[in-house]
Formats: sequence, C-alpha cells, structure tokens
Amino acid sequence: MAAVNKRPLWAPWRIDFVTSPKPDRCFLCSKNRRFGGDEEELIISKGRHVFAILNRFPYNSGHLMIVPYKHVGSLMLLDKKVLYELMDMTLRAQAVMTAVMRPAGFNIGFNIGAAAGAGLEDHVHLHVVPRWAGDTNFMPVLGDARVVPQALKDTAAILRTAWNRKVGLENKKKK
Repeated sequence: MAAVNKRPLWAPWRIDFVTSPKPDRCFLCSKNRRFGGDEEELIISKGRHVFAILNRFPYNSGHLMIVPYKHVGSLMLLDKKVLYELMDMTLRAQAVMTAVMRPAGFNIGFNIGAAAGAGLEDHVHLHVVPRWAGDTNFMPVLGDARVVPQALKDTAAILRTAWNRKVGLENKKKK
C-alpha cells in the first residue's frame, strides 16, 4: 500500500462555497441583477435571452455556463428563440476559448435534475468546459481539490476581451 501524503492540500477559494448559506433565491437570477457589474459577477457576455458567465467553482480554467434569463428547470419549458440563442452563445464560447486558450477538447452539456448531478435544479444552464490532455490528475480524486492555474477574474477578463473583439469568428466569416 502506498504511503499517504500527510501534508495538507490547500484550496482556500473553496471555503466560500462550503460555508456559504444556501441562497433564498436563485444565484443565477441574482447574478444578472446585482449592482456589482459584469466584471465582478464574472459575466462574459449578455444576449437577448441568455448570458455567459464564468463558473465561480470551476472544473477547469475557462469553465463557463450559458444561462437563460428565464428561470426554468427544464429545456422543454424554453421557447425556440431562447434555445437557438443558447446554442449560438455556446458555439461562440467554444470559438473564443479555442482561439484564446487553445484547449484540446471540450465537455459541453446539461445536468438536468438532481439524479443527473444538477447542483441547481430549478434553473437550467449549459456547461462549457475546455479540456487539455493530462488536465485530469490525482487532485480531485485524492485531495478533493481542483487545480485551476489562473485567477477567475483574469480568465474572465481574457475571455470577455476576446469575445468583444469577435475573436474566433474569423474562420466563420470565410465560409
């Protein structure tokens, strides 16, 4: 049997998640309505029906969520115009991250319902997680901690700047 590492693994940013009380209202709904502004709330872009926000407790650098403004727990309750914009913004997120962060792949998907792993069951949202070869290691398994190599505000600023400059759309226009 391998020796157990007795040194502590530190993930001090997780304490806010662990100790914060469950909000009375939906944190995704309140993100778009807070007075702190887009930078403070880590909002990358706002559309007519959906917005892109950096996940405050990411699985990887660049982990975004595409969120409808409408508070519903099922895709089946969204209008087609909302669904179309949700997918358009997802493609935009993937294009921006490909151009700026150069991931080797993506995990893109929904967790709908508690049985499917939804941490927030009542407000459907899509996760866009950039992936690199070798980014999964022992830390989540043994240490219950994730290694995210860049501060969230720095990642949000880079993605927001690229998004606003229309980075990633160059190849799309040529077609």
